[in-house]
Amino acid sequence: MLTVSGLAKSHGARTLFTDVTFRLSPGRRIALVGANGVGKTTILEIVMGLQHPDSGEVSHPKDHRIGYLPQELTEAWTDTVLHEVMRGAGDILELEAELRRLEAAMGEAGPGHDRVVERYGEAQSRYETLGGYQIEADARRILGGLGFTAADMDRPLREMSGGWQMRAVLARLLLQQPDVLVLDEPTNHLDVDSVAWLEQQLATWPGALLFVSHDRDFIDAVAERVVEIAWGTSSEYVGGFAEFVVAREERLASLEAAAARQAKEIERVERFIERFRYKATKARQVQSRIKTLEKLERIEVPKVDDLKLKFAFPDPPRSSRLVIEIEDASMGYPDDRTGTPVLTGVDLVVERGQKLALVGPNGAGKSTLLRTIMGELEPLAGTAKLGANVDIAYFAQHHVDALDLNRTVEQEFRHKVGAQPKNRNIRTVLGSFGFSGDAVDRLVGDLSGGERTRLALAETMCNPVNLLVLDEPTNHLDLPSCDVLEDALRAYPGTVLLVSHDRYLIRNTMEELVAVRDGVVVHHHEVDESVLTPGTPVLAARSTAPKPPPADGQRERSSSGGRRRQQRRVEAEARNETSRKTRDLRKKVSRLENRAGKAEAEVGELERQLADPEIYADKALMNDLIDRHETARRRADRLLAEWEEASTALERAEARS
Repeated sequence: MLTVSGLAKSHGARTLFTDVTFRLSPGRRIALVGANGVGKTTILEIVMGLQHPDSGEVSHPKDHRIGYLPQELTEAWTDTVLHEVMRGAGDILELEAELRRLEAAMGEAGPGHDRVVERYGEAQSRYETLGGYQIEADARRILGGLGFTAADMDRPLREMSGGWQMRAVLARLLLQQPDVLVLDEPTNHLDVDSVAWLEQQLATWPGALLFVSHDRDFIDAVAERVVEIAWGTSSEYVGGFAEFVVAREERLASLEAAAARQAKEIERVERFIERFRYKATKARQVQSRIKTLEKLERIEVPKVDDLKLKFAFPDPPRSSRLVIEIEDASMGYPDDRTGTPVLTGVDLVVERGQKLALVGPNGAGKSTLLRTIMGELEPLAGTAKLGANVDIAYFAQHHVDALDLNRTVEQEFRHKVGAQPKNRNIRTVLGSFGFSGDAVDRLVGDLSGGERTRLALAETMCNPVNLLVLDEPTNHLDLPSCDVLEDALRAYPGTVLLVSHDRYLIRNTMEELVAVRDGVVVHHHEVDESVLTPGTPVLAARSTAPKPPPADGQRERSSSGGRRRQQRRVEAEARNETSRKTRDLRKKVSRLENRAGKAEAEVGELERQLADPEIYADKALMNDLIDRHETARRRADRLLAEWEEASTALERAEARS
């Protein structure tokens, strides 16, 4: 168990937090939430031992392994993606190296040979128990879930972008399976497919999990507790994000009621003091009440307004009705050696005021589509054009990276947008993005990741435009900032193209989806949940149509004997129907049991082959066996699940008969 007790931390004269306390036990999954700059990342770094608290402590067993995914990476990569990830299984790799040494020793005759053979058997048994023969298959499975292709896995990791490097580190942590997993905004560099896959992995994580995220859907799917850092301290709530919101509102309401009762009591005591202050006979009582008030700890109710920023979009100029018109276009890069377009046959019409979210896996072509729309790329074939009087504001993460860390907030803003943005006061604009008072004089380098994102958004959106293109605008934003961005996007009268992995934001602000997948662009004229979260089962709608009434003259008018005969006939038909259903189910259960048994036998045979050290001398054979084993194991798991489902259905059907 990892215990965080009474942590306090200040930066200069500014107190970040005091008395932060929570416990992480196996299976406990805590989401750490709070506004930008309150110290969430600082708490994670204190847990990891990268910072020291001013007071308080973090304790855990010495043999506990803690894995950490930071927001920024500093590692130097020297190997392929696959091998960098497999370093997460360090104990298995060390054992594998030991096996190689023992194999070499066994080839040499001499004294102690029997002991070497014995040690080899022990090491091989332990290697098999730890899953060594399928470690590469596990690494490939995790990388595939995070969006890497088979070709990507064999590329040098140093050649890949920072976002893909972050995914590789996350894959290494999942393969490592530490006792405590600490993640700082793990979804920032993921697409919606990978986020959904990661949710499934973490929702059943056997160890302890502590993570920071602004993604409500992700928090709801993964967390079973929420710790909020607000007003200089921590508050813990049981449940996911939805339960947290309700519980926090109830807590605030209770604080308001308690504060009102306290204020009423203080007023009563103060009236007593004022009334009898100068009466000698009441001096002792007056002094007693004065001391009571001095020692009284006043109940402070947090100002809810402080939890929200005030993003505001200026009214944009009116564009033509057709904002974007793409017809039978192929899109890609002229200098691409393969000569293969990224997207083909693209037809898309966007009208004034439409709000569309672009969704799909990373690398599918969303950025190519955006760059073509904005005129940065010419279509390889077909046409892509903007309508008349269309002004674009474009936000992407590289705008955050381009901020000058040595300027103050106000200096950076003035440098990017000029002295006076469209007759609006600079401090007013910065205040609407959460930089008010002394905050405009802070150095950009001292801002948190979310605060820098807000500043870059302010620079992008301070002037009125009628086409807003936002590429992952919520990365590093806190939940209150996401709330207000959501409100602003709903109220924004212009046209919006949004790329985001935040399904909650898409669901609550966008009206349509553009799915970019497998080289094809498909426009969905609604936010279809099956498109937004691929792989989510869609239940067939149950018919609610009323049954037609019986025709005249066909209603039952028989005697009680007739009714009994009718009842017996109905019961007999029900029994026959149940018999037919159970007969089919019995056949299905038997068939699935037989297929699952064969699949398990195939898995066992492949595991027996993988236990033979000689197959690892032939890399092609090794990879083939690993892939076949993984495929067979998945098939066996699926068949076993189907058999259990069918068996349960059979038991229920027989119980009703």
